[in-house]
Amino acid sequence: MDALADLLDGPRARGAFLLRATLSPPWSVRIQDEAPLCLIAMVRDEAWIVPDGDRAVRLGPGDVAVVRGPSHYTVADDPATTPRVVIHPGQVCTTPDGRVVSAEMALGTRGWGNDPGGSAVMLVGAYPMRGAVTGRLLAALPALLLLRGDSWDGSLVTLLGREIVKDEPGQEVVLDRLLDLLLIAVLRAWFSRPDARAPGWYRAHGDPVVGQALRTLHADPAHPWTVAELARRAGVSRAALAQRFARLVGEPPMAYLTGLRLARAADLLRETDATLEAVARQVGYGTAFALSSAFKREHGVSPQRYREGRRDPDA
Repeated sequence: MDALADLLDGPRARGAFLLRATLSPPWSVRIQDEAPLCLIAMVRDEAWIVPDGDRAVRLGPGDVAVVRGPSHYTVADDPATTPRVVIHPGQVCTTPDGRVVSAEMALGTRGWGNDPGGSAVMLVGAYPMRGAVTGRLLAALPALLLLRGDSWDGSLVTLLGREIVKDEPGQEVVLDRLLDLLLIAVLRAWFSRPDARAPGWYRAHGDPVVGQALRTLHADPAHPWTVAELARRAGVSRAALAQRFARLVGEPPMAYLTGLRLARAADLLRETDATLEAVARQVGYGTAFALSSAFKREHGVSPQRYREGRRDPDA
């Protein structure tokens, strides 16, 4: 498995929040739900995303934006339009003064907005739980990622648009998987762009030496790797690999491996009920104590406290 495939294996929507928003101007929605990741696909007309403390970004038909939480932001017909609606955690919908308007904004099955015939149409999919999107993925993304419609194949948006309004048996599972596929397709297209400011490990993936070492580490992070063994597999000296790896990735091979192991441990703690001993074995630590010590140095909390955050939406 290569590093990008390993990263994109992370999205696992479970009961994700999806809707088709239809709006007539003036409209402005303040997003304060603190979801770790939200995808917005513009189907018709245009919208502006205004992150707190940053410049506004325009979305046109076919464009897709991925917004990394928990920061707040506004989506509006115009950056100057003041918010009419605020979305809170749990997708509670109110006016700015606190009046609940969820019912009056509902427009049928997964439909939402101020006008069923409105000029602006967008699809919104949010991953509400942190365990559904790995920390490795979130750390690799900018606060706001924008993919223009003419730069990728947006056929999955069309498919999601057809499915999102259906109310059939098993529809939530269908929509969860479609959201995962759409997110992966968007990220793959974005990471392939030369101006994507991708992380060092992604840029290094194309290097014949460091790329081989990265694929080796991601294929079996639990193996007791050494720089010498990685160098033999890459066909270079130990010193050459260490120097080249640090220059391209931004950290030494063993530091990268430690980060990879602890990131996987965090994912397993969030997403499974495996014992700490089992998690330690899966990520390459000999004992639960060894994993716990390393984990606390990295995350500042014990594995048990970290796992409790899976059940606590405010953690």
